[in-house]
Amino acid sequence: MKIKFNLLGLLIAALVICTSFQVEASPNWNTQTITVVGTGVPPAGTYAAQSRIMARRAAQADAYRQLAEIVKGVQVDANTTVEMAMVKSDTVNLNVNAIIKGAKIVSENFTSDGAVEVTMELPMFGASGGLAEAVLERPAYVEPFPEPATQQVTTNITVNVTGGYTGLVIDCRGLRLNPVMSPVIKNARGQKIYGHQNLDYDKVIEYGMATYADNMSQAFRAGSNPLIIKAIDTEDFNANPVVSMEDAKLILSENKVSRFLEDTAVVFLY
Repeated sequence: MKIKFNLLGLLIAALVICTSFQVEASPNWNTQTITVVGTGVPPAGTYAAQSRIMARRAAQADAYRQLAEIVKGVQVDANTTVEMAMVKSDTVNLNVNAIIKGAKIVSENFTSDGAVEVTMELPMFGASGGLAEAVLERPAYVEPFPEPATQQVTTNITVNVTGGYTGLVIDCRGLRLNPVMSPVIKNARGQKIYGHQNLDYDKVIEYGMATYADNMSQAFRAGSNPLIIKAIDTEDFNANPVVSMEDAKLILSENKVSRFLEDTAVVFLY
């Protein structure tokens, strides 16, 4: 099914001097932004101020095109991309187009040969202009987190609650975790212990549910004293981390004291 994507159609049609159509940029899941660099050169036969204006417009058109391609491939959850959501809903399609059109120009570079490079940035989250608001549905109600007692362990290990944790880090390195906008943490029995239905929707739209990091130095979202848990697996096309029953009970027990899940102070190492 063809997606109705008319963003800046008139501008793009008029500017046939954009650069190649290969998209190399990708979302930065740690900063939760998508950044692209569009390049344009002035058409032959234009001079001085007109030349610069035309090159700048071409660079903007190139940047918008790149953003559109990247955004369509972003995973909303394990089973849905932004493109799939756009196909299913005209409202989502219109909202995503509007968000791309509102992408922020963060820098411009004019070269000596008349070419222009325009760097644009689009936030994945944020109450104003973030991609999440267009694609994440508001739950009918907020589901409570499971009680720690329901995470029955297979041993006699007692979970000692210490309190004072500032966040949660799930170490998924080596498990081929795929970043998504709406991840789910599961226990070893496949039961959800953390999902966007458990959270305040407005907070999810503003800050997201988690960030993704290569190492602990990038895990600042979890604060200075995070609870660090090693995932045992990933499920649902490697989108959702799985933790042991013991660790699931520990996470939920500590959260009842520190409430780091409600604060979305979660980081996935991948």
